[in-house]
Amino acid sequence: MRPSNGPRPERLAGPAVVELDDDGVLLRPLGVSITYPEPARAGSGPSPRLASSRLPRLSQVSAPSVLPKMQLISSLSLLLAGAVASASAGCTNFTSGPDRNGKYWIHGDGIKAAFIPYGASISDLVINDRYGIPRDIIMGFDNATYYSIDESHPHLGGVPGRYANRIRNSSFVIDGETFNVDANDNDGANTLHGGSDGWDYRNFTVVTHTRSSITFSIVDEDGRMGFPGEVVSNITYTLNGMDWDFKMVALATTRKTPIMLSSHAYWNLDGFANNETSLALNHTFHMPYGGLRVGVDNILIPTGELLPNINGSVNDFWSEPKQIGASWEDPELVNNCGLGCTGYDNCYLVNRGQLGGYDWRTTDPVASLSSEWSGIRVDVWSDQDAFQMYSCNFQDGSFALKQSQGLFDEPDFPRVVPQYGCVVLEVQDWIDGINHPEWFRDSKQIFGPDDGPYVLEAKYRFSVE
Repeated sequence: MRPSNGPRPERLAGPAVVELDDDGVLLRPLGVSITYPEPARAGSGPSPRLASSRLPRLSQVSAPSVLPKMQLISSLSLLLAGAVASASAGCTNFTSGPDRNGKYWIHGDGIKAAFIPYGASISDLVINDRYGIPRDIIMGFDNATYYSIDESHPHLGGVPGRYANRIRNSSFVIDGETFNVDANDNDGANTLHGGSDGWDYRNFTVVTHTRSSITFSIVDEDGRMGFPGEVVSNITYTLNGMDWDFKMVALATTRKTPIMLSSHAYWNLDGFANNETSLALNHTFHMPYGGLRVGVDNILIPTGELLPNINGSVNDFWSEPKQIGASWEDPELVNNCGLGCTGYDNCYLVNRGQLGGYDWRTTDPVASLSSEWSGIRVDVWSDQDAFQMYSCNFQDGSFALKQSQGLFDEPDFPRVVPQYGCVVLEVQDWIDGINHPEWFRDSKQIFGPDDGPYVLEAKYRFSVE
């Protein structure tokens, strides 16, 4: 999805800090507020850890009478249990902490990936191509400090939140009450990715970091960007063999609020090193369950229509795999991603209803992306009911490649990301579902203290052909 054209936040939010006992149970009392420490600057040292000297000051306030305390305690404990358990595994001959560029590396079998606290973002993913050459296939910066000062802020690899994608008119209604949130997109016409100080503008806390896994946490205060209620969230990334697994869990602790998360990584499966093309239009995309998409207006706000992706049309990626650039000369592709935009920025629905009961882990992948040039392929499984594919329509050649990317033996080869030079794959729910009650998405997007946590799970499985 294209970056917001809204204002930059005046400052970074401080990292959230949580308090655990020896068994990994959350100790933070119900109904308390946290005084946040000053933000840590990426690359200037390790992020705040769960040490007694780093715990926040707690000031007691009255707990809301509607809070189901036992259920909330149980949910908060589960929220962090997996992260704490992972800290005791896979640590042999491994030193936890960031490298000199402020990045936290984890390792699988044939792949490795780096993450940063800013936005809980993935910054690198390295895999050998069909020729045995390491390729870094994620768009990003060489140093973690660059993410917070980049004025374009294209949501590089981060977790957009607390509500991903767009919110029509920057407002929504819950139980008859209207809430107005930060209008940071299309000159104030709507909200994109949680506002101008959304989650991917903020420093998360590193909760655990092992050889194969890392968990980040954030506490999103009541009223931040106009959203009601406090939300506590954990983001866990794990490499298992050639799989990149992630789990995003978020809990509304005080009142009902919208929650919808995603991963906003930019991919080029050639590592921006293809000597035949610097574009990603050669990548082959397939969405076998994607027979419908959300209809949008000229600024990509859902209209309420659900449109068929007719067999053979530009949005038909379900009937068979095809290259993203296969329909580039088709007039139907003009305005497909907004007024005057040629390309893709579309929310495809994942229609697995014909399967009856299903386990998302064992069905076919919801999407696949591959490059014949590098031989690298990624198959995506997810528990979510929609999938956004963005063809980097608004990249303009001003974003530099990392030192690990591109061609080094051809000095004339561009060392920037061109328009259409990457692909964003976003697992998510139906966009702006909070403003379309006819879609019946409230149980997937509105959460309160009486509810269980919001959960998103996905698996990106890499292979080389």
